[in-house]
Amino acid sequence: MVTACEDSRAGTRIPVPFGNIEIDDHLGDCAMPDAPSRREFCRTVLATAGAAGLPAKLFAVEDQPRQVNGISLTDYHVHRDGTTVERLLEISRQRGVKFGIVEHAGKRENDYPVILANDEELTAYIAGLEGKPVYKGVQAEYLDWMSCFSKEAVAKLDYVLTDALTIRGKDGRRVKMWSPAFQIGDPERFMDEYVEFHEEVMAAGPIDILANVTWLPKAIEKQYDQLWTAGRFRKIVDAALKYGVALEINSLYLIPRLPLLRIAKEAGVKFSFGSNIRGPNVGQLDYCVEMIRALGLSGNDCFTPAPAGRKPVELRKW
Repeated sequence: MVTACEDSRAGTRIPVPFGNIEIDDHLGDCAMPDAPSRREFCRTVLATAGAAGLPAKLFAVEDQPRQVNGISLTDYHVHRDGTTVERLLEISRQRGVKFGIVEHAGKRENDYPVILANDEELTAYIAGLEGKPVYKGVQAEYLDWMSCFSKEAVAKLDYVLTDALTIRGKDGRRVKMWSPAFQIGDPERFMDEYVEFHEEVMAAGPIDILANVTWLPKAIEKQYDQLWTAGRFRKIVDAALKYGVALEINSLYLIPRLPLLRIAKEAGVKFSFGSNIRGPNVGQLDYCVEMIRALGLSGNDCFTPAPAGRKPVELRKW
């Protein structure tokens, strides 16, 4: 039986294979720098399981098939977070899932423990993954990330992933939506602005994947089905089609939900898969596999990194 623990920022249930044990740990909001980051939040969830005395083998999915519906499973949302590449490769082999590793990239003011902020740092990061059986990516931060890099440096990556979770605040400054300092105000007005920001993110730079799609702050997370109307989500789908961006099916937050994914599939959007889980439990794509089967996805529906000369940074204008 797969049970779940609740992500206090996501409004969704994270599946954790604990048999008949359910962990329902409300971890509170996250802020920078006083409150935990997204990475620290994920570590806390997994540490809670360890504290419960649950054997590590419960998390193993060594018998997970390499292919589902003919789709070779790839987790494009893997953060190292101090885990060695060698250890990640070991986990990748155990999972039967290929990994795409990403590091945060953009201006220093994005405030992450590690953030690539210039060509030199980006090139060194890529070199550290060279020759490894992984895809090399970055998680681009905010709207101005591309101002830190040359086109030539970005073109050395296999892909660029980003999300819309760092949004423009009322004072014009960037603000992380999982921070308690973030004020939503009227939910309907917020949602309209949030959808527009998704469109702006896709238009602002040469990205391949939009991650964490449809994530909601804690204050309105229980209104997910009410606030994420078909009309709002179709605007994101239309922008994804316009800019050639794949939408991530996220197995940490269990989003987007199936009715919205059906809208994206019918429109012809490409999908990527991401665990966004840190440490030894990275690469668990249970929700993604469930959605592959529910939607009847095939390889033609899925994102694959573009070859040299065909990458967004080489073709798009922004």
